[in-house]
Amino acid sequence: MIFTETPLAGAYVIALEPREDERGFFARAFCKNELAEHGLANEIVQANLSFNHRRGTLRGMHMQAPPHGEDKLVRCIAGAIWDAIVDLRPGSPTHLKWFGVELSAANRLMLYVPKGFAHGYQSLTDGSEVMYMVTQFYTPGAERGLRWNDPAFGIPWPVGDPILSPKDAVAPDFTP
Repeated sequence: MIFTETPLAGAYVIALEPREDERGFFARAFCKNELAEHGLANEIVQANLSFNHRRGTLRGMHMQAPPHGEDKLVRCIAGAIWDAIVDLRPGSPTHLKWFGVELSAANRLMLYVPKGFAHGYQSLTDGSEVMYMVTQFYTPGAERGLRWNDPAFGIPWPVGDPILSPKDAVAPDFTP
């Protein structure tokens, strides 16, 4: 796996390191040891799958409150998404900064999202499918959300007029 640190402290884009031959390729998609070598959380306890019927579907911005904060590994396994994260960690050198990256079945990139970040994505294709591996079990009472277009962040989502869940449509703005 090839780790590239994003402009946000502790967040990484992870690429495959394929070994190719005439049949195709083989690549390690997850390695507990390689994550540990980069100082990243690697105790995966749950894997989740999200399917989006339509281009423009936006899910986010989501996180779990302490002590249930989770680190995430996010990969698009069908279609394409634009994934965005915001650093909400007080005292972080990148506090309230955002980063976005396209994840797709074609580019096979994965995003490592540390706990303390809000996370969301928008589908760039019909039929996108996203797999998340997380370090904490989902805890309904710890679920939090922020408005996807909160001016405090200014994230430029790629598809106008997003398709939102009722919950995401009324998510609050960030308050320090």
